[in-house]
Amino acid sequence: MTPDEFRRYGYQTIDWIADYLAHPERYPVLAPVKPGQLTDALPASGPERGEPMEAILADFDRLVAPAVTHWNHPGFMAYFANTGSEPGILGELLSAALNVNGMVWQSSPAVVELEQVALRWLREWTGLPLDWFGLIYDTASVASMHAVAAAREAADPQSRTRGTSPGLVVYASGQAHSSIEKGAIAVGIGQDNFRKVPVDAEFRMRPDALAEMVGRDLAAGLHPCCVCATVGTTATTSVDPVPEIADIAERHGLWLHVDAAYAGSLMLAPEFRWAFAGCDRADSLVMNPHKWLLTPMDCSAFFTRRPEVLRSAFSLIPEYLRTAFDPRAVNLMDYGVPLGRRFRALKLWFVMRYYGREGLANLLRAHVALAQELAAQVDADSRFERTAPTPFSVVCFRYKGTDDQNKRIQERVNSTGEIFISGTVLNDRYTLRIAIGNQATLRSHVQRAWELIHEAADAL
Repeated sequence: MTPDEFRRYGYQTIDWIADYLAHPERYPVLAPVKPGQLTDALPASGPERGEPMEAILADFDRLVAPAVTHWNHPGFMAYFANTGSEPGILGELLSAALNVNGMVWQSSPAVVELEQVALRWLREWTGLPLDWFGLIYDTASVASMHAVAAAREAADPQSRTRGTSPGLVVYASGQAHSSIEKGAIAVGIGQDNFRKVPVDAEFRMRPDALAEMVGRDLAAGLHPCCVCATVGTTATTSVDPVPEIADIAERHGLWLHVDAAYAGSLMLAPEFRWAFAGCDRADSLVMNPHKWLLTPMDCSAFFTRRPEVLRSAFSLIPEYLRTAFDPRAVNLMDYGVPLGRRFRALKLWFVMRYYGREGLANLLRAHVALAQELAAQVDADSRFERTAPTPFSVVCFRYKGTDDQNKRIQERVNSTGEIFISGTVLNDRYTLRIAIGNQATLRSHVQRAWELIHEAADAL
């Protein structure tokens, strides 16, 4: 492709993106396609000879875009809403153009040093200890797996060479993300040694139950090594009592990992830091800028106060990657499974500079306010009930009827193409769930979701 061709198609692509971000509502938020529909619409085999870019872009617009569930749509209120913002997209574009691989410092100094700068800014903005070490993984699932691996290393350093010792135990609440259990599976601890700690009426881990389980395992000759506390659980965004959990972890020498993938962004607004009390006592913490800080997927920030343990667990340097030692030349490959690393920090740095801490904090405040207003409307409606507290921007509630009726409400709302909501099960009852977190989502969109839910309930 010549430079002139690249400019022409680049401008065409940027124009498409700008129009898309200005009017994402022209698409139904939930892709109205059936399984296999896009597969069947595309050729079964790739072309023998190259095709013109006009045809490729036309097929993207005609076939691919309509088969997308549009996470950048203001009506996307399922799972955890996120935003690929314009500054982040430009950062991603430049990252793709540079196409660097941050294996070691020498392979791309900018990857390493900009990542350290952006994460230092993030620690300052969130009030986390400034002496913690930070690095970026793709997702919180991978970050949490590395936390479990570090916990294994701290408890049993010889596991690196001879494999995981039997009897290591990991703890998390029954509301913790499944990635913690997957992490225990991945590093060889196994599901049989993963404990789901009971929760209280507000879906928070019970420290008394944790202490009892740890004591029981110790008495059985097992070796508790890790506990994960969650600030903003996946289903309800509940906040585990981190200070009490930290007391137990310190008493028994457990690695304390805090999963703040969703709610961690709220530390930018000081009035929400109550939720993060005790997190400075953790051994590691993860938060996702790609969830609520307007950074395109994927970008997960992992912090630890014990980087030497993480490095001990994973550092393995083949001869062709050996470099002269310099304390400022961090080799990111030493701190995890991946060797190849994308330039993820660039888009985060663009976002942080463009919006600033206060701009991002104000957006977070606005989303929480929208959720609080919706929660009050649910409380005032005799036909509905909230099924969990609403500390942040996720509202869990249900129609006072059967599980089937709630599922029918969800299906009817999602079939409109205007709004996409998800559901979960709490206390054995199906629950509707609205997650507000997209930059484009306004009060009008949340109120429209509430109207559609009312209409669906009327139609039962």
